[in-house]
Amino acid sequence: MPEWQWNPLSANEQNPMMEPSNNESGQNHLELAKQSLRDLLQSSRIPQRVRESMQDDYQQIQNMLDKLEYGHIHIAVFGRVSVGKSAILNALLGEEKFSTSPLHGETTKPQWARWEEVEDNGVFLIDTPGINEIKGEDRERMAHEVAGQSDLVLFLVDGDITDTEQQALTEIARENRPILLVLNKSDRYSQKERELILESLVKNSKGIVPPENIICSAAQPSERIVIQVDMDGNEEEIIQQPAPDIIELKDNLWRILEHEGKTLSALNATLFAGKLSDQVAQRIIEIKRDLSEKVVHHYCIIKGITVAVNPLPIADLIAVSAVDIALVIHLGKIYGINLSKRQAGKLLKTIITQITVIMGAVWGVHIVSSALKGSSLGLSTIVTASIQGAVAYYSTFIVGKAAEEYFAHGQSWGDAGPKKVVETILDSLNRDSIIDHARSDIASRLKS
Repeated sequence: MPEWQWNPLSANEQNPMMEPSNNESGQNHLELAKQSLRDLLQSSRIPQRVRESMQDDYQQIQNMLDKLEYGHIHIAVFGRVSVGKSAILNALLGEEKFSTSPLHGETTKPQWARWEEVEDNGVFLIDTPGINEIKGEDRERMAHEVAGQSDLVLFLVDGDITDTEQQALTEIARENRPILLVLNKSDRYSQKERELILESLVKNSKGIVPPENIICSAAQPSERIVIQVDMDGNEEEIIQQPAPDIIELKDNLWRILEHEGKTLSALNATLFAGKLSDQVAQRIIEIKRDLSEKVVHHYCIIKGITVAVNPLPIADLIAVSAVDIALVIHLGKIYGINLSKRQAGKLLKTIITQITVIMGAVWGVHIVSSALKGSSLGLSTIVTASIQGAVAYYSTFIVGKAAEEYFAHGQSWGDAGPKKVVETILDSLNRDSIIDHARSDIASRLKS
């Protein structure tokens, strides 16, 4: 088993939008999510080096845990510039908290406000910059960050969906958050036009937003000219601002918050923790791979030099075994596995057997070189020692790579067995390049 493994909610608990949940199950979901976050924060099995490299992510976990403790729910709104994002949030709040300037670029970063109208006073509304004012990569990052920390997303359009909106909607949907697709400024259209636009929105958001989550609103209806007649029969034109028409939006939000609010928070935290857990596991693997690579190289040098300078063939074979066993034990410790010399020797024997089957010719060169070195004088000894040292270096490199794969997969060769693992490693290596590098390494160390 991997050293770090996070325990998520069950499959049924991860999809609260599929069927309504009551307050009791919602509370259970919250408690499970809190415990998952605490486990991720407090696990002693996560190396300090990983924690330091992911400091910002761990701060987000703490922030999310605090959010769950206080029972807060976050609702974020996305859309193009001037589609009415700020206006719809102000309409929900009942006051002008967010700027509705007609100038582009007024909202340059996410802004927050508490929705006081909600009974538990723990719902926050988040305004975001217009998606068409942000470059592709920045837009995707913003969508990932804001939606990743939100429990529900309002995606606003003011007509049929554009290519930019379609792309942004798809990006947000990847965060697996419930989405309400809102046709704002619907008062500008006739009944027939609204029906056509809604029909198109249903078609273009199929598989992303359920049809029942596509609604109309008019957060800031167009001004109207009203003729007012006084008691003397004098007529006067008066410009009136109709009240916001957000009844359908409010009804849907309250329905979701009442029945699924706590579960949405739990789902959000669970998905976030699951992604971070995967990142932690991957980071641990990367660190272990880097460390293993350095250790393997170190043992390759030791074995190459030992074999190269040793004049006795039998001593060569003893050195081969001793260095490789030490390497296997060392790699095991990196992956949290303590092996005895006997266990390491057994694993080494398995690897060597497969290498010999696949690389019989190379090991033949190794044996011949040992014999030549033991019986030759002067120049022959230098030449054969260089060759043999490089071959020994190469053999330990393969042993190290094979052992690393074995430990990285939880002391398992997988379904294909050790031969396939060794064969894959050999196919991925350039033997001549490694041996040339080995000879250079050995010569450099001998000189120093």
